Amino acid sequence: MADNARAKRLADLIREVVAEKLQRGIKDPRLGSRVTITDTRVTGDLREATVFYTVYGDDEERAQAAKGLESAKGVLRSAVGAAAGVKFTPTLAFVPDALPENAKNIDDVLERARLQDEQVRSAAAGAEYAAGADPYKRDRDEDGADDGADDGEADPGEPGPGAARGDKDGGPAGA
Repeated sequence: MADNARAKRLADLIREVVAEKLQRGIKDPRLGSRVTITDTRVTGDLREATVFYTVYGDDEERAQAAKGLESAKGVLRSAVGAAAGVKFTPTLAFVPDALPENAKNIDDVLERARLQDEQVRSAAAGAEYAAGADPYKRDRDEDGADDGADDGEADPGEPGPGAARGDKDGGPAGA
């Protein structure tokens, strides 16, 4: 069993070698610059590697790229073996990466949320409170005094909130 650091290094090397070979070494028209290697994972025994890839294009181009990768698997494995210098060259399995589809789904959800926010904003533009412009706004006299509503402040003649029971002036009880 290899340690995790060694498996990670081998996975990174495989990703680099396969990407480089796809760009410069393989002349298959199904591959070319449309295939991007996104990630590589290697098993703990370093015998199998899973290479994740994306293809920019429609479903037909994705299918053609998958066929091209399968046909180039031997050449790519030989290149990995030459570069890696390990006793057993890992077998390569190519798996289409779901990252672009997930990103597109997230973009679609965000766009729907943006449209719903815009609908709510446009509906709220002409709306008013049910009880008037501001139901919590108090009317004030011309001199700025309250209209007599209880605003939580004690009047000068009443004891404050900390006054003891039975004491009208707010001092200590029984004094």
